[in-house]
Amino acid sequence: MPHRLTPLDAAFLDAEDEDRHTSMAIASVTVLEGPVPPQDEVIRAVDGKLPLVPRYRQKLRTVPFDLGRPVWVDDPDFDIRYHVRRTALPVPGDDAALCRLVGRLMSQRLDRDRPLWECWVIEGLAGGRWAMLLKVHHCMTDGIGGVNLQRTMYDHTAQPGTAVVDGWQPAVSPSTWQLTLEALRDLVFSPAEQVRLISQAVSNPTWAVRRVAATTKGLVELMRAVAVPATASSLSGPISGYRRYAVGRARFTDLHAVARHFHVSINDVVLAAVSGAFRSLLIERNERPDAHVVRTLVPVSVRAPDEHGTHDNRISLMLPFLPVDVADPVDRLRTVHESMSRLKNSREAEAGEAMTTLAKHEPFPPISWGIRLASHLPQRSIITVTTNVPGPREPLYLLGRRILEILPYVPIAVRLRTGVSILTYCDAVAFGVTSDYRSAPEADRLARGVEAGVAELVAACAVPKPQPRRRSPRARRTSA
Repeated sequence: MPHRLTPLDAAFLDAEDEDRHTSMAIASVTVLEGPVPPQDEVIRAVDGKLPLVPRYRQKLRTVPFDLGRPVWVDDPDFDIRYHVRRTALPVPGDDAALCRLVGRLMSQRLDRDRPLWECWVIEGLAGGRWAMLLKVHHCMTDGIGGVNLQRTMYDHTAQPGTAVVDGWQPAVSPSTWQLTLEALRDLVFSPAEQVRLISQAVSNPTWAVRRVAATTKGLVELMRAVAVPATASSLSGPISGYRRYAVGRARFTDLHAVARHFHVSINDVVLAAVSGAFRSLLIERNERPDAHVVRTLVPVSVRAPDEHGTHDNRISLMLPFLPVDVADPVDRLRTVHESMSRLKNSREAEAGEAMTTLAKHEPFPPISWGIRLASHLPQRSIITVTTNVPGPREPLYLLGRRILEILPYVPIAVRLRTGVSILTYCDAVAFGVTSDYRSAPEADRLARGVEAGVAELVAACAVPKPQPRRRSPRARRTSA
């Protein structure tokens, strides 16, 4: 039986359908040591990994009138050479040229009539290096799933892995009539599924009450965040169909040292550095960095430890304001920590997860129609997206070449003119900044601003903490 998209997966398709300026593909750019291999070698290497990722040889089939969720079916015309492509940078092949190319490639939508991925071999990087851009539609996977794909597609030693031969033959694709009948059957049995869920809750009332209470608390916070618009600024508004891309860099050991020094999480450190970058950008634009001007969507993974082999979306979200109004970097970090702690206690992420889980048991047509309608409403609550994904801590290889760094890319849509994605690889942390080409040309400034924000916090760790003054024994006796 064909595998259906989850409602969350389908939402990424619907969001793209309703906005001609949006491409909902995520990506990673792996930069490798040279020399660049011949194209046929790359194709054989990728082709040899395809049995480990069945979705790479499948395409989407939609159900008429959105009666059911789209399904994955084998592509009878699958052609590996269509998906593995090659291009080159102009001299001198520096980071700026690479980022310009990434922006152009990610501005283009993936072909819906084929499996939703592309792999670009990029020649001509300075220093004898080369790169590979792996572009995947967001309906196929989230950030954690993308990292799992990397571990699957690349080798863990300099010795190239053995290709997996499976003799794949595409399964017969269901007819439109079959898909329609299955969707209608699901609609008929949807009420019965809801009754089953209710009966489970009745059989365990204590669990049900706690779950409802936690979800309700989180939903109130989510609704409050969505209902209250952010302070108007130039960071939000209509976007074009073209993207800019830039990269900032830091060391994981520096982020870890800051987190330990100030007793916060590494994610807090990252958000504080991003807050500083947005503060600087607003000031450069002669706009007031108000406390409620930058609310960011922070994806939260809800993937269970035993779900690392899955590649669909298993995420919820939190919606904090970034403290761009706070000038001191340490105070900014503490404000981020307090805000994130408060949101975790409010159960926003649990509420989002509960809603996406419940949606799997609801009729699909009203969900899809609701998403399409919402995409046309004037969204003014969320200004940017900030996603932090822990990547491989061990070196990876392709065709015997070591991967030197991995650069992440996050898409933007629905009036979000900027997005920041963070990925860790070995001891390197890359900040990938996506921006709308026309309305937010400062992608590189934001990337440099994040680097400066990290540097400020690292420098603050070297400043001795103020020690409380010790009173003399006489002073203690007097006060006694």
